[in-house]
Amino acid sequence: MYANVIVDISHEKLDKTFQYSIPDEILCDIRPGVCVDIPFGSRTITGYVIEVTDKPEYDPARTKPLIGIKADSVAVEAKLIALAAWIRRNYGSTMNQALKTVIPVKKQAKEQVSRSIALKIDKVKARAQLALCEAKKQKAKARLFRALIDADDGARLEYSFVTGKLSVSAATIRALEQSGFIEVITQSGYRNPVEHMSVDTYDKVLNAAQQSVVDAIEGDIAAGLRNTYLIKGVTGSGKTEVYMELIAHCIQSGRQAIVLIPEISLTYQTLARFRKHFGTRVAFVNSKQSKGEKYEQFRKAKEGEVDVVIGPRSALFTPFPNLKLLVMDEEHDPAFKSDQAPRYHARDVAIKRAELEEASVILGSATPSIESYARAEAGQYRLWELKERPDGVQAQKIEVVDLREELRRGNRSIISRSLYEKIQERLERKEQMMLFINRRGFNSFVSCRACGEAIKCPRCDVALTYHQQTIQAQRQLVCHYCGYTTAMPKQCPSCKSNMIAGFGTGTEKVEEEIKKLFPAIKTLRMDRDTTMRKDAGARILKQFAEGKADMLIGTQMIVKGHDYSNVTLVGVILADLSLYANDYRAGERTFDLLTQAAGRAGRGEKEGAVVIQTYQPEHYAIAAAASQDYKAFYEMEMAYRRMLRYPPVYDMLQILLTGESKGKVESYAGILCRDLKEKTKTLQYTQTRIIGPGEAAIGKINDEYRYVIYIKAPGLGAITTLRDYIDTCGCEGVTISVDMNPMTVC
Repeated sequence: MYANVIVDISHEKLDKTFQYSIPDEILCDIRPGVCVDIPFGSRTITGYVIEVTDKPEYDPARTKPLIGIKADSVAVEAKLIALAAWIRRNYGSTMNQALKTVIPVKKQAKEQVSRSIALKIDKVKARAQLALCEAKKQKAKARLFRALIDADDGARLEYSFVTGKLSVSAATIRALEQSGFIEVITQSGYRNPVEHMSVDTYDKVLNAAQQSVVDAIEGDIAAGLRNTYLIKGVTGSGKTEVYMELIAHCIQSGRQAIVLIPEISLTYQTLARFRKHFGTRVAFVNSKQSKGEKYEQFRKAKEGEVDVVIGPRSALFTPFPNLKLLVMDEEHDPAFKSDQAPRYHARDVAIKRAELEEASVILGSATPSIESYARAEAGQYRLWELKERPDGVQAQKIEVVDLREELRRGNRSIISRSLYEKIQERLERKEQMMLFINRRGFNSFVSCRACGEAIKCPRCDVALTYHQQTIQAQRQLVCHYCGYTTAMPKQCPSCKSNMIAGFGTGTEKVEEEIKKLFPAIKTLRMDRDTTMRKDAGARILKQFAEGKADMLIGTQMIVKGHDYSNVTLVGVILADLSLYANDYRAGERTFDLLTQAAGRAGRGEKEGAVVIQTYQPEHYAIAAAASQDYKAFYEMEMAYRRMLRYPPVYDMLQILLTGESKGKVESYAGILCRDLKEKTKTLQYTQTRIIGPGEAAIGKINDEYRYVIYIKAPGLGAITTLRDYIDTCGCEGVTISVDMNPMTVC
C-alpha cells in the first residue's frame, strides 16, 4: 500500500503530492489526514497523508517508505482534506496553506495535571502530630498540619499553595506521605476555559414570526433538503433565539452544530446565552486560547463530548463527526474574510463544508452583505425576514445631527448639544450608554502648524497616530500598520518649531472629553489597545453588563451583537469616517456600522435613542441607516455596483505585488499587467477588464512597496484561468499575492 503525501513546506513548487510506501507495522494507522515523518532528500520532514492507494505511481523498488506517524499529531478528517482541496482551487493558495487552515491544532496538548494534599488521619490524631511537630520545632510540618486542620472536613489544599504560600518543601511532603499522615492526590484533566461560567435556565418562548422561520427550516430538513438560509432580522428581532431553537432540534437528532461569530469580543456574551440553553455541552474556540485549550475544545467535539462549538472563522473547521448545522451570525461582517493566504471567506467555505457534510447553513444579519442578499434575490439562498422586535421592545428613535450646523452655532466640541442633553438625562435616570467612533487612539495624526508636515511612520506611507497611553508607555506615536512606536516629540522634526499638535479624534480623546463634560461619569473603553491581553475584552463587557460603568466607548467592537437591556442611548461620534475609505465597499460598511450601532439601544423594555453625528447627512448610506431602510440602501448600492462592475455584479481579483525595491516592484507590475492583457486578448475574454498597475492606496507598509492590479469579469471562469497563469509567474525580490473578491482594496 502507498500513501500520497503533501509535504509541510509552504512553497508553490512543492505544491504536489509525493508517494511513499507504507510499512506493515503502521499500515492500520495510516489514513487521510494523518501527519507523518517522511524522507525528503537528505532530510526528514513532516507531511500529511492525502490518499491511501494500492496503485504505485513509480517503480515500487524505488519508492521510499514512510518513516512513521508524527508523534503527538492530530489527524485531519478526510472531509476536511476535501475542503482544503476546494479552498486551494477557489482561493489560489497552495495545498499546504489550505491544509494548515483546516487543521485546528497540529499537535496534541499535554494533559493538565493538578495535585492536592489531604489528611489521611482524623483531626484528633492530626492535632497530636501538630503538637509533636511544634515541640520538635519542625515548623514546616507544623504549618501544613495547622492548615489541614483549619480546613473544612474533607477539604484539600492545592499542592502549589502548600509549596508556595506555606513554604513546605517537596521532601517534607513526601516524608509525611510515607508516614501515612497525608495523601497527595493527583488528577489528570484538560483545560476548561469556560468552567467559571454559570449555567442558568433558559425559558424564552418564540413569538409567531420566529416560530414560522423555525418551522419552515425544520420542514425542509425533515424532507431531506439541505439549503442555505438567509435570516434578515432587524436588530433585536430575536435571530439568536431562532438559531438556538434550530440547534436544539439538531441536538435532539443526535447531531452537532457550529456557530460562527465575527469577533472574539462577542464570545463572552454569546457563550453565556448558549450555556443557559444547552448547559455544559457548549465549547468555544478563538485565536487567543492556548494550544492546550484549543486542543481540548476540538478533542471534545471530535469525541462527541460537546454538541455546539462557538467561535470566529477558525471554529468552522471543528472536527465534528456528525455535523448538521452551520450558523453564521452577523454574516455581513468583513472579519469573516481571512486576511492571510488562503484568503477565504468563511461564508462560502461554510456552504461548501455543509455540502460535504450534508448539513444546512443559516446566515443571519440585520444588514446582510450585498452579495448574500443578491444571491437570495436570485434564489440561491432562501430568504426569511424578521421585521419587528419582540412584544414590549420599542423601536429606537434615531436623530441625525449635522455637525456643520453645530459649528455654525459655535459648538466646537466633538459632542453635539443634542447628544450632551441625552447623556445628562441617562445619567440622571441611571441608564447606560454606548459611544461609537471607528478610530482608536487620541489623535488621528500629529502635524506642525508652522510647516504643515505630518509625522509619518519611517517604515510605512502613513501618518502616525497619537496615543495618550499604550501598554508600553504614555504619550506615544503609533503606526497602526506595522506597530512602530516613538515618543511624542516636543518640536517638529522638520522645522524644529514648537507648534506641533495632534488633529482628529479617536476613542481616547472621546473618553477624555466625556470625563471633562461629566466628571462623575464611569466609563469603560473597548478598542484594540484595551483588548490586547487575553480575555481583556470579555472582562470589559462583563463589567459593563454588571453595571459597573455608565458608558462604554469603543470602536466597531462594541456595535456587533451585544445585548444590554439597560442601554438606552447610542451615540455615533463621526459617522463619516468609514465613508472616506478608498474602497468600493465604503458605503456598505458605513450603513452596516450605523445600523448595527443603532441596534444596541433600547433592547429591553426601556425606550432607546440614537444620535448619529455627521458632516454628510444627505449621503444615501447615512440617510438609509437613519431610517433603518435596508431595501433603499441595497437598491442604491447595487446601482452603483452595476455601473462600475463591482462584486456581486462582476467577480474581481486583486493582485498585490510587494518588495523592498520600489523600482523593481513597479517595473514587474507593468510587465505582469501587459502579459495579463495580452492573455485576455488571446483567450478572447472580451468582457474581462484588467485595471492597473497602480500604486496601492498605502504605497509602503513595513518597508515594502506595494503595487496593485485588478481583474474584473462576469463569472469566475476567466479569473480562475488568469489566476492560474499568475501562479506560474514570478520575479526575484517581488512577492505576488491574490485576493478573490476582496473585502478591502489595497
